[in-house]
Amino acid sequence: MPGVKAPAYDVTQPLDLDYAGAFADASPAERAHQLAVRAFVQDEVLPVIDDYWERAEVPWPLVKQLADRDLLRDGVDVPGRPVISRFAEGLAAMEMSRGDGSMATVCGVQGGLALQSIMMLGSDEQIAKYAEPMARGEVLGAFALTEPTHGSDSVSLETSAVRTTRDGVEGYVITGEKKWIGFGSCGHITVVWARLADDQQVHGFIVPQDAPGYSATTIQGKVALRAIWQAHILLDDVFVPLDAALPKATSFKATSKVLFATRLAVSWSAVGHAIACYEAAVEYTSQRIQFGRPLAATQLVQERLARMLSTITQLQLLVARLTRLEEAGELTGAQASLAKMSCTRGAREVAATARDMLGGNGILLAHRVARHFADVEALHTYEGTASMNALIVGRDITGLSAFAG
Repeated sequence: MPGVKAPAYDVTQPLDLDYAGAFADASPAERAHQLAVRAFVQDEVLPVIDDYWERAEVPWPLVKQLADRDLLRDGVDVPGRPVISRFAEGLAAMEMSRGDGSMATVCGVQGGLALQSIMMLGSDEQIAKYAEPMARGEVLGAFALTEPTHGSDSVSLETSAVRTTRDGVEGYVITGEKKWIGFGSCGHITVVWARLADDQQVHGFIVPQDAPGYSATTIQGKVALRAIWQAHILLDDVFVPLDAALPKATSFKATSKVLFATRLAVSWSAVGHAIACYEAAVEYTSQRIQFGRPLAATQLVQERLARMLSTITQLQLLVARLTRLEEAGELTGAQASLAKMSCTRGAREVAATARDMLGGNGILLAHRVARHFADVEALHTYEGTASMNALIVGRDITGLSAFAG
């Protein structure tokens, strides 16, 4: 209609948010790594990710670019590649999640979980076979721990492994189900955690996804992390040779070692989601005119922005300090759980506030918040729910376990 023009809002510009100097001690190399990820997000992710997210498709061209830019290994040390500090990788996880949660999860699954398992727990031969191809993105990996009936109590997993001989080859037969496994239906190998019949301990195995008896269905109908495929896997007497077993993965303590190494990364990711929502709120309210002035000129909006900034600043200080403790080898499991619990809860609050501040425009993908609002719900659940992490912290506080069992 004449005289009616829907305004366009640019809510994608980075604010380089660090209000209290939480990252002031970042080295030039750490800062450069952060800015490299930010450039990738600005130039490659943000222009296209809404379409992939809406269609629930993996952005394979972006995955390739992650590998080309040496970002796919999630900071995991690979021989012959630059060493990336834990702090630098935390900043990278924050920036990647600021762009999109699915892309951050791609890095977390490929590098932080699958590749990390092999580097931490594998043999020299396994590392030589898989490390560089996984860093290059030529071999995509999955990490299969969670089962349809074992999430928070994954230590009670029921997938079994039995040592046997088949066609003259010694190995293991693996039987069971796994669920919510990123890249489990579209990768090349899956690190499967199963209970070995011989000792009833949890062991890790590298299972080719084209092995007979391995079948995986991509889970449909997700409302979060839609740009990464997660699978429901059936393992029907899948045979793998002896050298498929990770030699250092002989109890659930080994599994926990891998998960512990990723918990702070998830916390950093939550901070990234919160920053994205805050940026959108600041930029939108500065551009949106109501009652003859920008929304940002109203008291209510400024109070909300200040509250959001307060939450984000606290979370930044928390992850920065705990990451330095991790680098010094002083981080405890309870501290990591406190970070994960605090950061995902804080990110949920910031996302909800931002969604409300954008009004009806807040449910449109074009304005960023809706996607982060949905994705942070997944983040709040995986790698240990907030409630489970609260119980870990509570046990540390009181010396008493409140876990059921």
